[in-house]
Amino acid sequence: MGRDIGPDCRLCRREGEKLFLKGTRCYSHKCAVARREYAPGQHGLKKGKLSNFGVQLREKQKIKRIYGVLETQFRNYFLKATATKGVTGHILLQFLERRLDTLLFNCGFAKSRTDGRQIVSHNHVSVNGRRVNIASFLVKPNDVVEIKTDNKSLATIKGNVELTKDRKVPGWVEVDSSNLKIKIVRLPLREDVTYTVNEQLVVELYSR
Repeated sequence: MGRDIGPDCRLCRREGEKLFLKGTRCYSHKCAVARREYAPGQHGLKKGKLSNFGVQLREKQKIKRIYGVLETQFRNYFLKATATKGVTGHILLQFLERRLDTLLFNCGFAKSRTDGRQIVSHNHVSVNGRRVNIASFLVKPNDVVEIKTDNKSLATIKGNVELTKDRKVPGWVEVDSSNLKIKIVRLPLREDVTYTVNEQLVVELYSR
């Protein structure tokens, strides 16, 4: 699968809000959104009124960028959500929250989702005792996620835990920061998603 290799801060500026793609930098005075509150590019200062389609498209792009997935994978999550019993938009966000890279980020083991993806792809994570190197792996209730790596990488991850100690842990997991373990208690609910997103706009967009 391809990936977006452009500047992360540019994506935040395009959406007009912090997407927290750069970890601790997003909380500092260096944040690009705080310094330049307009879209990137030569026409960034010009603000036009969006159509209904434009509003829906921007919301879809924002959610994709928050979770670091590209169009094909995002659409597959949507199709899977429509085939699952429940509110489609809520199920879609549930799938995205259950990703292994997002889990590491939300629990403070990674500074950003990109960092979480790297930790997983470098084979530093096990689920129920088995190594998993796929960032899109979806955790389920009663799974136990554990960091298993060498001393050098372990020190880096423990440093991440210290840097993110003030980050609120989601209510659907139990985190043992000292032993770098996460237990999945239940599936995430809509109120567990802390970002300001309107998933219904995405449902309307794909239903056109």
